Amino acid sequence: MNKNTFLGGIILLLISAVSACNVDTQSEATFVDSTKIVSINGTVSEILVDLGFEDNIVGVDVASTYPASLNSKPKVGHSQQMAAEGIIALGPDVVIGTSKDVKPELADQIRNAGVKLLLFDQEYSPEGTKKLIKSIADSLNRTAKGDSIISIVEADLAKANAAEKTDPKPKVLFIYARGTGTMMVAGNGTQVEKIIELAGGQNAVSGFTDYKPLTAEALVAANPDVILLFDSGLSSLGDIDGLLEVQGVKETNAGKNRKIVEMDGQFLTGFSQRLGKAVLELAEKIH
Repeated sequence: MNKNTFLGGIILLLISAVSACNVDTQSEATFVDSTKIVSINGTVSEILVDLGFEDNIVGVDVASTYPASLNSKPKVGHSQQMAAEGIIALGPDVVIGTSKDVKPELADQIRNAGVKLLLFDQEYSPEGTKKLIKSIADSLNRTAKGDSIISIVEADLAKANAAEKTDPKPKVLFIYARGTGTMMVAGNGTQVEKIIELAGGQNAVSGFTDYKPLTAEALVAANPDVILLFDSGLSSLGDIDGLLEVQGVKETNAGKNRKIVEMDGQFLTGFSQRLGKAVLELAEKIH
């Protein structure tokens, strides 16, 4: 082997290692049985547990609610609202999350404390879910296990795709609620819109991205066939009867038919390895 061929091989190996996740080379980590992990993303936590790293996890964000055993782990806060001090105090060797979870200043504080940081890109689609699983598994030397998880995801998605769906597609309005004082509806490009579409429905509202406050006028104009909420959100309103007292709800097809669907938030919008199961459950509930 000549010198140029050898150097070319080394460069290719380095490129492959760095492209697996959205981190710089100084943030790569070597994993051993004693490695302590703080996971700052619910979906990442699910994947880490399935890969066999649950015992290594010493802290999680508040969205890391599945499996239920994670509820006993110390909490480091909510995405975009985490403090470096709380994370570092747990003594992790590495912090793992997605690129949307960490502001630049928080990333700098974690690295400056001598803690490794692995951040992965997450795309909210079936392919994005499989890519995230593979990226994490490959980075942690669990490639075979990652491939096994992906096979299960593909089988679950095939079942969801085969589920009976109605035509025309039901109009589904997602309401994010924390009591009647905080009620927002999901627009174009949101995670929840994408899973509604995967389940064979259509977003009842359009013309805006992200979330915007719910108004009675817009609710009546959208006239959804189904109203979808997180189970915690519906509970904050006093369950279905409480939701029906919100101005405009009774005037919609969903309100008239009491077609209200509730699902766990992380399950519905996490786009984790449970994606196929979430799509199938939502499809069965809205059709």
